[in-house]
Amino acid sequence: MNTMIQAKKSNRIRSSLQDKIFDASNVVIMILLLFVYIWPLWFVIIASFSDPMEVQLGKVLFWPIKPSVDSYIELIHRDSIWIGYKNTIVYTVLGTLINMFFTICAAYPLSRKDFVIRGPVMVFLLITMYFNGGLIPTYMLVKALGLVDTIWCVILGGALSVYNMLIMRSYFMNSIPPALQEAAVLDGANSFQYLIRVVLPLSKPVMAVIALYYAIGHWNDYFTALVYFQDESKYPLQLVLKEIHQSVTAQSIDMSNNLDMEEKVKLAQSLKYSSIIVATVPVMILYPFIQRYFVKGVMIGSVKG
Repeated sequence: MNTMIQAKKSNRIRSSLQDKIFDASNVVIMILLLFVYIWPLWFVIIASFSDPMEVQLGKVLFWPIKPSVDSYIELIHRDSIWIGYKNTIVYTVLGTLINMFFTICAAYPLSRKDFVIRGPVMVFLLITMYFNGGLIPTYMLVKALGLVDTIWCVILGGALSVYNMLIMRSYFMNSIPPALQEAAVLDGANSFQYLIRVVLPLSKPVMAVIALYYAIGHWNDYFTALVYFQDESKYPLQLVLKEIHQSVTAQSIDMSNNLDMEEKVKLAQSLKYSSIIVATVPVMILYPFIQRYFVKGVMIGSVKG
């Protein structure tokens, strides 16, 4: 009897020691990964405030050297920045709403087993994930529809992402218990009411994630505007920053004025980092409000028994 008790105590001590080693290893690995992911962003921040020559010489590592806000002042004083911000916010908000509408409208019926043509529709949508018409045919189509140089060419062109739709469809199929639909039918709810009152309230986590994917895609998109926009007043922020950087760089290599050429070179170098911060900060501010949905157990307590 005593031998058994001693064996159990020995096993518990050994298990406790292994757990401590495992936890300590996890902490060390997480700290290293945190440094790997955080340091590049931190470097961009401190480089945007540091003297560009110090950055080029590799002296800027953890703290700014010879801090300056000249590049931020240069960006703020340009009216095109604020126009770009306004355009990007409009494109992002309106585009994300349209994306979510079409994604839900496609994902919900395809998640229902009683949707008769679910198989053919899925095949049709999956084909579009691997094949497209190409840039020139797509441009000709957009031009024929009269959407060139309008906000709709950057919104309707990617109104539905099949990949995101598949994620939402899988969530509807695997995380929404069929018992909820049966209960809703017994209460007299039709499919539309079931979707609005039951499915969507229980799908906030996946909707938040998909909305974030769409929003970041719209916020970072510049190629679509580069192809279809001719009016500079409709340029999104990313394209405005690109134009500013190119103009400052062109001025910095203009040899007609050697007196301030060095300052323009420094400004062009600083703008590379400050423009990243200007374009990234709004998304970083938005993320904490979405983060809680990534880990929220929304289905807890929805079905009992």
